[in-house]
Amino acid sequence: MHVGDIIQVNDKMQSAYCYELVAPMGKDFSAVFQPHLSPKQMLEMGVFEGKYCNDCVDELPEEWFQNAKTSDKPDAKLNYFGSKSRQPLSVWKQKGWIYGPDPRGWFQWYCRYFLGRRLPKIDSIQIKRWRSFSRHAGQIRANCEPGDIFCRRRQRQALLQWSYDPLI
Repeated sequence: MHVGDIIQVNDKMQSAYCYELVAPMGKDFSAVFQPHLSPKQMLEMGVFEGKYCNDCVDELPEEWFQNAKTSDKPDAKLNYFGSKSRQPLSVWKQKGWIYGPDPRGWFQWYCRYFLGRRLPKIDSIQIKRWRSFSRHAGQIRANCEPGDIFCRRRQRQALLQWSYDPLI
């Protein structure tokens, strides 16, 4: 995928949507957005119970899914920390956490941002949400011994799903 490419989206949640890649993949991020992991790394570590973006493989790079932990049914054992750490999409919608053209929420936005899509208004909202999620890292630092990755596993899984280093 390259700058100038037009990505066509036709999956279970979105059809007839397209966007242009205006930045190189994985580059030219906002100065205040410094995620710790790429979407590929997150999928390989185990996020969203193996159920996220399974029908999006045509939109996203094939290599992102080569070693991804996926399943047809949600399985918390596939998560890196083996614990469930998400709410149903219906809750996200109810709470107003779905923005713009990304019906699956923050991670879908991040995948598209990583690919090179830029939507300044939506990007600003999602980056602010990402930055505010750092409070969970602070809670882990305050309540866990360094190196004890089993302390607050659910919160660590949530950090991973927001591209923060869960192994702090």
